[in-house]
Amino acid sequence: MPEARAVLRRLSPVRPWFRNRTAASLKADALAGLTNATIVLPQGVAFAIIAGLPPEYGLFTAIIVTMVAAIWGASNVMVSGPTTAISAVLFASLSGLAIPGSAEYIALALVLTFLVGVLQLAAGIAGLGGLIAFISHSVIVGFTAAAAVLIGVSQLGPALGLSGGEGGVLHRLGQLVAGIGDVNPDAIIVAAVTLASLIACTRISRRLPGYIIALVVGSLSAGLLGAGASGVAMFAPLGAILPAFGAPDLNFATIGALLPSAAAVACIGLLEAISIGKSFAIRREEPYDSNQEMVGQGLSNLTGSFFQCYAGSGSFTRSGLNAESGATSPMSAIFAAGFLSLLLVALAPYVRYVPVPAMAAIILYVAWKLINLAEIRHIVATSRTETFILAATFLTGVLSELDFAILVGVVASLSTFLHKSAHPLVAVGAPTMVNGRRVFMNAEAFDLPQCPQIRFVRIEGPLYFGSVEHVAHAFREIEAKDGLKTCILNLKGVGKIDLAGADFILAETRRARIHGHDLHLIAANPSVVTVLERLHCLDVLGHENLHSHKSGAIRPAVVQASDPICKTCLIRCFNECADKPGA
Repeated sequence: MPEARAVLRRLSPVRPWFRNRTAASLKADALAGLTNATIVLPQGVAFAIIAGLPPEYGLFTAIIVTMVAAIWGASNVMVSGPTTAISAVLFASLSGLAIPGSAEYIALALVLTFLVGVLQLAAGIAGLGGLIAFISHSVIVGFTAAAAVLIGVSQLGPALGLSGGEGGVLHRLGQLVAGIGDVNPDAIIVAAVTLASLIACTRISRRLPGYIIALVVGSLSAGLLGAGASGVAMFAPLGAILPAFGAPDLNFATIGALLPSAAAVACIGLLEAISIGKSFAIRREEPYDSNQEMVGQGLSNLTGSFFQCYAGSGSFTRSGLNAESGATSPMSAIFAAGFLSLLLVALAPYVRYVPVPAMAAIILYVAWKLINLAEIRHIVATSRTETFILAATFLTGVLSELDFAILVGVVASLSTFLHKSAHPLVAVGAPTMVNGRRVFMNAEAFDLPQCPQIRFVRIEGPLYFGSVEHVAHAFREIEAKDGLKTCILNLKGVGKIDLAGADFILAETRRARIHGHDLHLIAANPSVVTVLERLHCLDVLGHENLHSHKSGAIRPAVVQASDPICKTCLIRCFNECADKPGA
């Protein structure tokens, strides 16, 4: 029953933030929403073009998906809608199945969006939000960089007055080189003026509607050049101004063909949304529920598929602008969707005056901003493992398919996690003085003298079926260096023990006693102690050999140590050695 209530609470349209609205907060949210609407108007068109869809589909997504995700999502300031990465993956997934922009292509995009919504909603209801933590941030960085390269290459042609080409990055570059003789100088001028205007606006103020200003400047420059007469392409009028209801064309053959791509898009969307939502929640010191965000993203895409929307997710650019503009709640995103609808009605007739090279320049700028060079440098400088994950994801995306790149990245990320968990730290410790305190440190790393009869070993990590082989191998390597001894095994850094781990402890206990030594355990975690009891470890080890502190384990081990050997020992490793002969 508690689980059922939790699901109903996540699905309820009555959200906790409703009751906290005031006139002042509504005013702040309305102003932030208006700013957001002016930004997403050209962005929505650009993202739809990247996705291979008519421009209005990006704007519909920025209305419906934004509104639904705001109501059911978990973040106060994150704004959802069309995003560059998902647009690129959708294009890469569907362009081989139908001609981009065609009725068949649009139908496939809506079915894909429906499937993405179902998968995300199911994941949220099942409480799988915690699984996102196992996927490395480097996957997103590498995937986004690969998407940016594909987007940039696809827009080089339109910026030069050529077609965008087809296929992957290398194939498109080859097509671009082959058609270089047909470059249109007027298209280059329009693209350059638009790009320069956009860069100037962003440097003056992030709150300026830079995209709209740049498009206006680009359109005016095209008019002054008479670019239409020289062959510069212009946008066709919007097919519709506001979204209309219509069910996706679902059939088993289409669902089967699109399910792998839908899984990739769903994963990317959740990774984007949850990483953005968490980052803003931490900055603003607000609570965040990953499972609720999954529900919000799932419902937004599921609903959107019935209103001519394609798959969306959280937008870092729009979310950042929303926060900077003073947003206090998800009402700002709802206002943004409403204001966008009004802007569409007012500005739709003027879309036919926008030159294609101007929009291509804006998309090139968006692609460049997607590549986080600072984060890439940080990853490369600090971690070989994360660099491998980043490189595998990026190179797969550039050389193969984007949806396959996310799969490679996730597999590499999970493989790295499993490898780490299967190779916990196994180290021999010895006491030494640090700042007047007696502490245990790595004996090999710090060249510390060890007791000739007692070995102090620490394990940091899980002791389970996946790690037992590594731990056993480490024990044999340690023995090979200085022989068998009574072992004090510190399990304070072990959070999990399973049957294989318990069998390992039993085997080490028997091995030690056969050779005239013993095994003592240090375990303070009640759950670990419970597992040891339940798996009958203590029946063989003996409760007297289980200790909660180092001193409790060292004392009986020293008492059991051979007096003749202690008598000639000059190390006197432990304080308890003072009671042995020869002290």
